[in-house]
Amino acid sequence: MKALSILGVALAVWLPTAKAQVLEVTLSGLEHDNGQVAVAVYADPKTFRKDNQAFATQKASAAKGTVTLVFSDVPAGRYAVLAYHDENDNGELDRRFGMIPTEGYGLSNNPKVIGPPSFEDSAFEVTAGEPARITLQMRY
Repeated sequence: MKALSILGVALAVWLPTAKAQVLEVTLSGLEHDNGQVAVAVYADPKTFRKDNQAFATQKASAAKGTVTLVFSDVPAGRYAVLAYHDENDNGELDRRFGMIPTEGYGLSNNPKVIGPPSFEDSAFEVTAGEPARITLQMRY
């Protein structure tokens, strides 16, 4: 009976980590180190690009060249990533006329977009049992 209890505790500790995936997002082409970079991971096409509706978000200090952020505990599934370089550190992607980004931004799959980007153009798979690594080319 004691052996079963120990086995139960061991499985309870091991199983959650066995299912957790890692998503590594690299932002490439950052022009300078002003401000921060912000990355949002979306799991639902209906919430893509909507404030405070991402599956996960992170911010980090900007650095000229590349910055990598690591998300842990990402279940296998379909995701899209949106990132921006918050150059003036005001917590939002600044836009001209409310539409055209005036700060650097990037999308998973690096699609060429005219108009608002879509989840479908940026979607990629995180598969069970292996880390996912993506690189977003920042556009200014």
